[in-house]
Amino acid sequence: MTKRTIEYFYSTHSAYAYLGAPRLMEISQAHGCSLVHRPFELSPVVEQAGGLSFAGRSQAHVDYFFGREIERWAQFRGLDVLDHRPTHHDNALHLSSGVLIAAHARGLDLDALSFAFLQAHWRDDIDLDDADALATAALKVGIDAAPLIDAAMKPATQAVFEDNTQRAKSLNLFGSPTYILQGEMFYGQDHLELLNHALTTPFTPSTFRNPSVAGA
Repeated sequence: MTKRTIEYFYSTHSAYAYLGAPRLMEISQAHGCSLVHRPFELSPVVEQAGGLSFAGRSQAHVDYFFGREIERWAQFRGLDVLDHRPTHHDNALHLSSGVLIAAHARGLDLDALSFAFLQAHWRDDIDLDDADALATAALKVGIDAAPLIDAAMKPATQAVFEDNTQRAKSLNLFGSPTYILQGEMFYGQDHLELLNHALTTPFTPSTFRNPSVAGA
């Protein structure tokens, strides 16, 4: 039987990637899937899909997104989370993403390392653009980040980051995290149970057609 692949698109500062990561790993392992990490640049992908940048959203939306919704999901998932928006949340993601890409190239435990970065940002308030902070987070999961940091900003590594971003755009992704299974998109960690279901039950599109769009 061919091993199925889940493409895991996320930004390294994504709250919902953090909240969904342990459950995603459980699902992937339970079904023997190959999990392909694709860290990408979030803002241009969201904006191409018609979404607003966070700077362009209402304060009410930002308060909700960075407040109650994250806190509810953190409680539900049993994860610790900051009671405020991370201090360095708007800093560049090229370094942290590059470290993950370099780790993949070296066959290291990318599941553990990516979660360590996400958790360090959302629980410990680290700056993902700070090499020392990334090294400390990596060491907690037994990874020496020094060679990864050296490779992270090299053109070949950053080219993969850009390729991931362009692929996310080509797939018309709405945001982070997004999971792609056999061409089907599951957007948001709140859809992980649908992803799990899809791995056991073939999807049958409904034959229902809304009369209001008949002939469209």
